[in-house]
Amino acid sequence: MTLELDHVGIGEEPGAPLPVVSAVAAPGRPGVLAVETEQAPVLASLVAGGRMQPDTGRLLLDGHEDPAAVRRAFALVDTPGIAEPFPVLTLKQIVREELAFAGQRPNREHVDTVLDELGLRDYVDTAVQRVPTAVRIRLLVELALLRDGVTGIVITSPERHGGAVEDWFQVVRDVARRGVTVVLVTSKAAAATVEHLLDTIETHDDVATPGVAETLVTPQTEDPEDVARTDGTEPGLPAAPSVTTASATVPTEAQK
Repeated sequence: MTLELDHVGIGEEPGAPLPVVSAVAAPGRPGVLAVETEQAPVLASLVAGGRMQPDTGRLLLDGHEDPAAVRRAFALVDTPGIAEPFPVLTLKQIVREELAFAGQRPNREHVDTVLDELGLRDYVDTAVQRVPTAVRIRLLVELALLRDGVTGIVITSPERHGGAVEDWFQVVRDVARRGVTVVLVTSKAAAATVEHLLDTIETHDDVATPGVAETLVTPQTEDPEDVARTDGTEPGLPAAPSVTTASATVPTEAQK
């Protein structure tokens, strides 16, 4: 599944809310959108996720303009004001809410299993605002990939939480190796570092995909506000150490 942002932009220069940008994301090769200002990363993420129509350019999924298919296949991850957890929520609370949203069993045993599989058990009662950036992004990415039909993700501005780019990029690298299509929206400074790290990602055909998800969770019901998802293999949770609409306690994004 290849997603191309072909010279997309919002507004007119100078001072456009989203200056014209381009990127191509494919399994094993993340696409990087380097943008600045407070508003541009959110707009870039909404466009990349098929949630907003750009004023210029095209959004292509496997060569076709189909924003509805993009919305079904791509989840927004940590997009400010759209799909980010409340800062005071603990990891345990976030997992419970996301499991319920994904149609999974949100009981204590299941929550503990998810955190164990992700190697995050030490942070079970820690507020998400206090965990390292790499931990935050790993948790939110893996929970997004539990949703039925999601085979791609748009990660928004992980650098805003601090930490070394190399640390949180490991999450991007891990999921890309599993065949997930990743769009990374980040600052120009962070993007410069990311460009040097992209060559550390092998193609997904050469890397075995972990099969933990098949024994951990079984996709059940769709969320009632979502349209029918596209068919696709569930990327699922990886073995340690390896939000679309969100739950009631997490800011939601509307799917049109």
